[in-house]
Amino acid sequence: MKKTQMSSVAKTLLLFFLAFAIVINAIACAPTDTRIEKSIGQIFLYGEAHGIARIKEKQIEIWHEYYHNHNMRHMFIEQAYFTAEILNMWIPLYNDDILYELFGDWAGSVWHSPFFLFFKAIKTEFPETIFHGIDIGHEYDSIGKDFLQYLRDNDKQGTEQYLLTLEAIEQGKRFYKYLDWEYRTTKMTENFIREFDNLRDQDVMGIFGAAHTTLGGGWMLGLPNVPTMADRLRERYGDSVHTEDLSWLAIEDLPWFSLEIDPPPIRMDIISVNNEDYEASYFGTHLTTFRDIVSMSFWRLENAYNDFSSKLTIGDVLFFENYPMMIEINQVFVVDFTRTDGSVSRMFYRSDGNYWHGRPITMGVMVD
Repeated sequence: MKKTQMSSVAKTLLLFFLAFAIVINAIACAPTDTRIEKSIGQIFLYGEAHGIARIKEKQIEIWHEYYHNHNMRHMFIEQAYFTAEILNMWIPLYNDDILYELFGDWAGSVWHSPFFLFFKAIKTEFPETIFHGIDIGHEYDSIGKDFLQYLRDNDKQGTEQYLLTLEAIEQGKRFYKYLDWEYRTTKMTENFIREFDNLRDQDVMGIFGAAHTTLGGGWMLGLPNVPTMADRLRERYGDSVHTEDLSWLAIEDLPWFSLEIDPPPIRMDIISVNNEDYEASYFGTHLTTFRDIVSMSFWRLENAYNDFSSKLTIGDVLFFENYPMMIEINQVFVVDFTRTDGSVSRMFYRSDGNYWHGRPITMGVMVD
């Protein structure tokens, strides 16, 4: 977000600081202490495909049950520490100026429209909710910088809020400099543990991308041999960690889900693989809800399965619902991934009739 826009967040926060000082102090994170004992609370993690309205609606239903029937108040989210602190400060206010500023900063990302309605519902229906942001410092140079200035303006240097904001900002800088996904997973886990153990015996609900909540799901981030956040939390807290994948609810929101027939290809191309030319049916380029991928372009290699059937798989999978056409067994696909940095990578997938968590998948294969 432009600096002029985010400056209004700082001014708004400053305006309401005195009136809500008691609330702010109540929701501030307890001091970090490496000697603190492991919490005995329960952790309920829900994986999602980002930006899907039906998934956000389902999460509200789940939180309604936890909030009203189990007296749960703490929600862990895939946002930076400082973003969650701002949301906590916004909830007791009469207006939504702060949320509108955050909403503007999220424009163009998967944190846009459905999330605005989600947070509005939380404020209206569950006003005692306390957010815990445990991700690295996304928007560190806008939201993070602005919140840090707000803390300085209110003489809060050296406080837990200030130090954790600095820490989240540094985590964000490192991640975006190197795009190190294993580092991000490590920091998310450490931040989660810090926040959860400080709650001691409180049960919590966590909402994250399915790549972070799926046990053994490191392949979703291109890290098949790296334990996910859920894996690491399970190692520490055992059976107190419960996971459920809600990303399957995204299927009905995809534009091609309701098609009853296989859509015709847009054009026919020729794609060469190992000096062999294949006819390739092109089915277009489609935007995605993956955080680091802007779009995916799809081809089906015609009559290529026998040539690819013996190639080694690489641990990467792509669900059937990610494709803009119907998938049959014994087919080969080419997918170009355009990332947020403008780079394009090409992957080859084979449909062998395999499933992951009950959902049909294509398997990535190694091509020399």
